[in-house]
Amino acid sequence: MRRDVFQAIADPTRRAIINLIANQSMNVNAIAENFKISRPAVSLQVKILEECGLISIITQGRERVCEARLEPLREVSSWVENYRRHWEERHARLDDVLLTMDDEEKKPIKKKRKK
Repeated sequence: MRRDVFQAIADPTRRAIINLIANQSMNVNAIAENFKISRPAVSLQVKILEECGLISIITQGRERVCEARLEPLREVSSWVENYRRHWEERHARLDDVLLTMDDEEKKPIKKKRKK
């Protein structure tokens, strides 16, 4: 099954693993020490991240070292950016409406003269 980057970041444990190794490569045992789940469960999450292209695993002697490959996250960033722009435009329109309403409230009430 081909997994994508959106599947990878859907799980909080996988996001935490990405954050953990983003600045420093680690072996699977070192990663597992940071979680309250079993070592095999961490290995499964690492495997999914590898399938999604967010981690590469390099064998160094008997150890498997995980390195982050963050380039695929650009796809997520691009997708989110479309919605960020959409919501910024909507908030700007709402600001305009609220300012107009505020201006209307601040206008003095004109009393009609009796004739």
